[in-house]
Formats: sequence, C-alpha cells, structure tokens
Amino acid sequence: MDTEEATTAAETSAPASSRGFYGCAVALIAFFTLIALGAHAFTEFEKGLDGDGQLDRTGRSGSAYQPFGPGTTARYEDGLWVTVSFPERQDDGAYSLTVTFKNGTDEELLLGEKSLSDTLEVEPDESGQDYAAGSYVDWLNWDESASALAPPLPEDEERTVPVRLKPDRKGVPVTVEVTPPHSGHRETARFQLTLG
Repeated sequence: MDTEEATTAAETSAPASSRGFYGCAVALIAFFTLIALGAHAFTEFEKGLDGDGQLDRTGRSGSAYQPFGPGTTARYEDGLWVTVSFPERQDDGAYSLTVTFKNGTDEELLLGEKSLSDTLEVEPDESGQDYAAGSYVDWLNWDESASALAPPLPEDEERTVPVRLKPDRKGVPVTVEVTPPHSGHRETARFQLTLG
C-alpha cells in the first residue's frame, strides 16, 4: 500500500511542476513584451516632442558641419527617407545623380508644394563654408527635376528625382540640400559630394 501511495504521489506531482514552469514562462514572456511595448511607446512619445520633421540622429547628423555622404540615407522621424546617389560622370563632362524620396509616413506628401528651390538645392563648395569665388556648378535639368517633384507622393511609395550638374572644373565639391515640405518644420538634410 505504501508503494501505491508513493507512485500516485509521484505521478500527481510531475504535472503540477510542469504547469508551474509553463505558467512562469508565460508570465516572463508577457512581462518582457510589456517592457518592449513600453520602450517603443516612450520612443514614439519622445519623437513626438521633437516634431516629425526632425532627422533621426543615428550616425552623422546631416547638418552643415556633419553632412551625409553620397549613397547614404537621411531618415526623418515621421518615416520619410531621402537618399542621394553617387554622382556619375557623363560623356559631355556633366555628372548625373539621383535624389530618392521614400514615403514611409502615414499620409501623402507634396514634395513640390513650394518652389523647387525650397525642396532641393545644389550649392558649390563644401557644406558649412562660404561661397568661394571660382567654383560654379550649372544645374542642367532644373525643369525636369521640378517636374519630378510636382506630383504628390502617395504613402508607401518612392520617387526618384534626376539631377544633372556640370561644374566649371573637375573635382568641385558640392552640397545637395534637401528640405521636404512639412506642415510644421522639417530639417534640411545636407549631402556632401565631389564632382570628379
């Protein structure tokens, strides 16, 4: 009789301990899920305080003194991404590059809402420096770039704007400044390139 009671006790204690283990595992998963959701909510709240037009500050800032390089992407906190390609030399001595806007926001964007010069500018010389005499860059397809920016950019789509530049000499540094329109304020993302 003692053996039967011991066997019955052993059989009933095993499922109880496994239920306790699974209960703890579920509680831990729920706990860490709540922590992750809380951290995400806090990050979104912090971004909301900054404003959606702020650049995400991971890596270079895209400012006049820390411009992005060619091929990098400026990420805005509202989900807009802007990428400027490497310039490619053409047979006529001009350089072509592209500016790609990827709309990850939750609304349609009007990139050409204002004049083109407010959204996209090209300045000779390095970012943050005064204009130096002797450096000149001619924007050959200004009208084509303006036309590419004009239509609204739907949510979850992207648009590539072609830019053709012809410097007065080889090796001219240029800064491409991108300031997409925003209902409040949007920071300017600066990209430093060398033509040649």
